[in-house]
Amino acid sequence: MRRLWLAGLIALFLAMPIWAEGPTGTAPNATPNSTAAVLLENWRKAVLAGDADALRRLYAAQPQVLDPRKEPIRLDDEIQFWASRKKEGLTGMEMEIVKVDPPEKGIQAVRFEAELKSNTPAGPRTHYVVAVQGWETGASPKIAVEMRTGLLRLKQPTRLNPKLYDPQADAKLEIKEALERAAPEHKNVLLVFGGNWCYDCHVLDLAFHHPEVQPILDAHYIVVHVDVGEFDKNLDLVEKYELPLKKGVPALAVVAPDGKLVFSQRNGEFESARSLAPEDVIAFLEKWEPKTR
Repeated sequence: MRRLWLAGLIALFLAMPIWAEGPTGTAPNATPNSTAAVLLENWRKAVLAGDADALRRLYAAQPQVLDPRKEPIRLDDEIQFWASRKKEGLTGMEMEIVKVDPPEKGIQAVRFEAELKSNTPAGPRTHYVVAVQGWETGASPKIAVEMRTGLLRLKQPTRLNPKLYDPQADAKLEIKEALERAAPEHKNVLLVFGGNWCYDCHVLDLAFHHPEVQPILDAHYIVVHVDVGEFDKNLDLVEKYELPLKKGVPALAVVAPDGKLVFSQRNGEFESARSLAPEDVIAFLEKWEPKTR
């Protein structure tokens, strides 16, 4: 019976996106006093302490743990993943509860993003993990099902911004106005082709607001978002700036104030923005910033 029960739970979780809700996602978040928040706080304390035994007690005897590819993770490996954070310099961990689903099949599903701050030999580092945990309901709740990402260096969006790419915008006019501003401001124009449906486009936009990235971006670039719709909009601009959309979006081009194409993304460098680090974005911006002021 338990095998059938777990099979049903796995099917439920496989249908549940681990990444951000779409623009219309309105499920209520947990409040600080909710059961979900209390359960996660106990789990967070065990991670912060690096207490493998305490973590193990929070999981069911035979939990189903999956990665984003839906591949299973052994419980011992899962305990080691979280318990080893302390040994690797973990100093703080903040939790953002994104969504709490109504209980189903005896499971309370909670989606959250964990922000982990560590001191490492290379200096302070921040990592993020996006996860969905399914806690058994009852007198002694345990984690029966879990899906999680690995350690990510960029914050992941918990909601997609429906206004990131304005479908009504006149991209040609916006580029023209940006180029007119670029010369007196001694900046290049950074064109970011994508769409509101594109998860990694939202990841990259959050990266642009990272405290280590934004000062460089603001000092050297004017950003224009160009909506590609369902790969059926502004295709003349895609061709003009030599971007192979088959490599995916976001796709970036850097243009000098005189309209000369400085850089065109040819190999899908930002297509999987979620896997990048702040240093990757900084290195790109510094490489293609104007060389004379």
